[in-house]
Amino acid sequence: MPSFKLVIITSIILTASYTAQAQYSDSTKITTPKIDSGKINYNWQAVKTAKKFPAKALLVPCMLIVYGVTSLENDGLKNLNAELKDEVYTETPHKKIPIDNYLQFAPAAAVYGLNALGIKGKHSFRDRSMIYAMSNIFLNGTVYSLKKITSVQRPDGSAYTSFPSGHTAEAFASAEFMRQEYKDVSPWYGVAGYAMAITTGYLRMYNNKHWFSDVVAGAGVGIASTKLAYWLYPKIQHKLFKDKPVNTMIMPSYQSGTFRLGLVHNF
Repeated sequence: MPSFKLVIITSIILTASYTAQAQYSDSTKITTPKIDSGKINYNWQAVKTAKKFPAKALLVPCMLIVYGVTSLENDGLKNLNAELKDEVYTETPHKKIPIDNYLQFAPAAAVYGLNALGIKGKHSFRDRSMIYAMSNIFLNGTVYSLKKITSVQRPDGSAYTSFPSGHTAEAFASAEFMRQEYKDVSPWYGVAGYAMAITTGYLRMYNNKHWFSDVVAGAGVGIASTKLAYWLYPKIQHKLFKDKPVNTMIMPSYQSGTFRLGLVHNF
């Protein structure tokens, strides 16, 4: 049975990340070009507004990352990691549930599925695909750099790549991606995305693959990566595409424990 203490602590800390995101209205708004008599008109006011760095929106994810980094040397937080591992796995060994390998991508997949069903999100296929790809570039670069630098052993002793949790980072990046795309349609889409992300984080501990602090830090990295992608994309949107038709797509993928970025181009 899952540890009641672990469920409560995980829910409080990770759910706070969603609540905090909802409190700040994002100043960045990407406007798709509109065709008017053969001319392309951009909302340059939106691009100008996007120059403001979203410091307040990054406060909570940064706090989550700081918590994780602090736990690397803090005896009290290390003891909490060990205590939660004992309660959730060591004292009650159980069969692992590999669904977290797929659940991490579920919120992002839902964004594309909803659009295909006619429930349109904020951005076009091209724009949301580029934002999601940028988010994955940020989070994968951060996660794998930290894993190499910190060399924290996993709870199951399988490797020294525990900190931070890449699965959790991907799950929360996807959840924030879903929240951003559909927050103007209904806040419940964001709630659903974050519920899937929290479940992914919990399963990483339930499967004895990560410490609690790994999951907390991973959540912070994931949210911050998507936030940064939404802030940065309007700055490069016009220069990158110059109103060209959509013929290229970059999508992340996961296979056999490895993250990849795939490129599809129609000539």
